Amino acid sequence: MPNNKNKIEIITLGCSKNVVDSERLARQLIANNFEISDTSENSDSIIINTCGFIDAAKEESINTILEAVNLKKQGKIKKVVVAGCLSERFKSELQKEIPDVDVFFGTEDYEGIVKEFGGNLKKELLGERELTTPKHYAYLKISEGCDNPCSFCAIPLMRGLHKSKPMEELLAEVKSLAAKGVKELIIIGQDTTDYGKDIYGKRNVAELLNKISQVKGIEWIRLLYAYPSHFPDELIDEIANNPKICKYIDIPLQHISDSVLKSMRRGITKKSTVNLLQKLKSRIPDLALRTTFIIGYPNETEKDFEELKEFVQEIQFDKVGVFDYSVEENTPSFILGNPVSDELKEERKTELMEIQKEISFNKNKSLIGKKIKVIIDDIEGEYFVGRTERDAPEVDGEVLIKSDEKMLKLGDIYYVEIIDCNDYDTYGKLV
Repeated sequence: MPNNKNKIEIITLGCSKNVVDSERLARQLIANNFEISDTSENSDSIIINTCGFIDAAKEESINTILEAVNLKKQGKIKKVVVAGCLSERFKSELQKEIPDVDVFFGTEDYEGIVKEFGGNLKKELLGERELTTPKHYAYLKISEGCDNPCSFCAIPLMRGLHKSKPMEELLAEVKSLAAKGVKELIIIGQDTTDYGKDIYGKRNVAELLNKISQVKGIEWIRLLYAYPSHFPDELIDEIANNPKICKYIDIPLQHISDSVLKSMRRGITKKSTVNLLQKLKSRIPDLALRTTFIIGYPNETEKDFEELKEFVQEIQFDKVGVFDYSVEENTPSFILGNPVSDELKEERKTELMEIQKEISFNKNKSLIGKKIKVIIDDIEGEYFVGRTERDAPEVDGEVLIKSDEKMLKLGDIYYVEIIDCNDYDTYGKLV
């Protein structure tokens, strides 16, 4: 075995909230004289930060664990450590089924993991992270857990109830990130609109965003994971009036049929949802709306699905993601079973995304000839790859700019004229 005694690979699965957890863990390990490796070939140990949200995520986590265990059996690595949501929820079952894993931890157990490797938790570094994103953008996790009683969701079982991070700690983290060159902050949490209610007695994410916008170096602030049933009115004003806040909101709706929403325990009706969306669009000019839907919920009828299709066509969302319903143990909807077949789920998902694909193409086409700000993320082949204010990294569209025009600097923001498009991406040239 090569001499990689102090090298550890951290494999992060699932959502951006896990990315933040892994970055915090990496900072602690580095402070204890460990080196974080990009590959298992150069590592002595592997830490897998798992996801347990839906069946596909659980399957990916299990397969990744088994691959790491196989490397251990071959003598290529010495230790496999599993952490995160899947481990938090199914620790005892995993210990029985995969005994070759050295140790299982839950979510955010930085101290336990560091001690497993013979180190000590550096409390003075708890807000510090080793970024794995491009250095010009970072995720900011403002809370942990969730208080919403959604019938299909196992997040509270894995992450607990909602717990906001104190504002002063978040602002210190933002200043640290800005000092490292971060220009774009992507605000995340299980429910970002609930921020502050547990420690300040009110939902004050608007105040938080305002204070973040005053930190020198931060140019774009993007809000993800907003919850529709309690969207603060002052947040609308802050997004509309603050030039540093992207005119972009990710607001997962999950469905629109009243019968499905009621069974899902979403705490909102179709009428209230439509009213909220109309209010957002009227008060925030040029707002880009992103949402996600669950297809194949147990009581979703053909009529419910037709209603959802009509709704997507009517609202004309800028971005849409679709997930198949996944049966989750110990959730209220578990007793409903899974009567909608996988084939029908796939058929419905395809139908819905065909509608959205046309909407997306038409929206992209309407940008042709316009000059817009683009942040440069990467260079791929003959193109610089960037994003507009209307696009979050990883999940949304990109702007492709010919690299022979001029050497652009990654992380810088340029004015670009859109000259062409496809269904989800656009092509541009420097102005």
